Amino acid sequence: MKTFACGVLAAMIACSGLTARAGTPPDTLVEAWVIDDLVSLDPAEIFEASSTEYLAQVYDRLIGYDRTDASKLVPLLAESWTVSDDARTYTFRIRDGVKFHSGNPLTAKDAAWSLQRAVKLNLAPAYIVSQFGLTAENVDRMVTAPDDRTLVFRTDKAYAPTFVLNCLTSTVTAVVDSKLVQEHEANGDFGHDWLKTHSAGSGPFKLQSWKPNELLAFDRNDGYWQGQPGFHRVFIRHVPESSSRLLLLQKGDVDVARNLTPDQLKSLQGNADITLEPVQKMSIFYVSFNVLHPPFDKPEVRQALKYLIDYDGIVATIMHGLATVHQSLVPAGMLGSIDDAPFTLDVNKAKALLAQAGLPDGFKATMDVINQSPYIDIAQALQASFARAGVTLELIPGDARQVLSKQRARKHEVYIGRWGPDYEDPDSNAGTFAVNTDNSDATASKTQAWANGWQDAAMTADAQRATLETDGAKRAQIYAELQRRHQQVSPFAFMFQLSEVIASRKTVQGLTWSATYDRNQYWTGRKSP
Repeated sequence: MKTFACGVLAAMIACSGLTARAGTPPDTLVEAWVIDDLVSLDPAEIFEASSTEYLAQVYDRLIGYDRTDASKLVPLLAESWTVSDDARTYTFRIRDGVKFHSGNPLTAKDAAWSLQRAVKLNLAPAYIVSQFGLTAENVDRMVTAPDDRTLVFRTDKAYAPTFVLNCLTSTVTAVVDSKLVQEHEANGDFGHDWLKTHSAGSGPFKLQSWKPNELLAFDRNDGYWQGQPGFHRVFIRHVPESSSRLLLLQKGDVDVARNLTPDQLKSLQGNADITLEPVQKMSIFYVSFNVLHPPFDKPEVRQALKYLIDYDGIVATIMHGLATVHQSLVPAGMLGSIDDAPFTLDVNKAKALLAQAGLPDGFKATMDVINQSPYIDIAQALQASFARAGVTLELIPGDARQVLSKQRARKHEVYIGRWGPDYEDPDSNAGTFAVNTDNSDATASKTQAWANGWQDAAMTADAQRATLETDGAKRAQIYAELQRRHQQVSPFAFMFQLSEVIASRKTVQGLTWSATYDRNQYWTGRKSP
């Protein structure tokens, strides 16, 4: 990684040798975002929003998704692949002629070593590939490269091929330059300490500099195998305050502003210099009810509360276009998703259900909520609508760490949360919201179902069966049926699927924005004259 001497505010001016002026250079993309969750640049450790978006610019993976249809897998570094008849061996043909930023050729041996390295390091995202029976002891046998263009990935048993392949699109599978990284190994760390702050990729951009909580900078990879990127340089500036991001965009000091508030986005409507592009994400908002705390152990109570949520009203008055109503655990755009929305605000039905539960006058409960918008705003709306059926909801605001710690310890009563899949497969959500194999405090498998004290043996079995169903259509049907039962009996009220609205200067064109951060691409963009 090069030393980047220029200050943040002058980065795109002083470092490019330009004189100060309004606007950004024509060959440069400047983005204002919040990137304080970026703690490591190592693909074996990357797991947060901004870090996965970083990875998409600097690294390549074997396979990915069609830009317009997330249900279709497309070849990337692997130009083709086959699955054995017993669904236990996946063979990838690696594209010829691809080079890393270092100039080293990219081969199947790099791909195999990258996967072996991720499993052996066993950092947070490693489970995405190790769940297929890979361990530090056997991964060198399970993942092999018999020659420079052939990668073989083996599993311990037959899983649904869609499940395996979806997981192999995840960021932890990014191919790293094994020769370069091994040159920086220290004490058997597989180069991890070095790669946390450096890069070893083959992607459309090269890492120029990373200043934590300040700036991320890229240079163009002119030899990129998919074509030359439209920008010579990219700067992502950490700008914590949304009002500052808005002002920078309006003045032309940045080309793109992310995570603006609904009111700020509304203020940009009609601005001839600004384009607003809504992009549906995979994240969903939900409310959970801890069945370890009565009366939430009663199915009638849980269902009654689902009828006390003003889904459409919250979307219209609080989310302002940044969400759509979505009431199932698999987000729209993913295999097995359904658009069933069985619940609407119905106070009379809620009262009848509460009466069936022996609570005709309602009850009192507490809700733990992160003291940030829109969490606290949604919580206040729920407090008001619950009260219409006699349910008194006391809000307990706290910072994210406090609220999450209490929820993970199963000490909450009602909790409002946001969930994004760890990998783009329905199991990433069903495996946590429907599966609970051990409801004891000592379990090692602490899913969201466990965190809310809920265990349904049939639901768990169906979710696990879906990961083994080799027929894709049948697998999708299992998830559809599971979700319809889950909507009625589970302690989860799924409410909304989030959207991100990208605000950019009109001169910026062609950037690829997707449902997940690790599929956002800058190299496809450019500026018009």
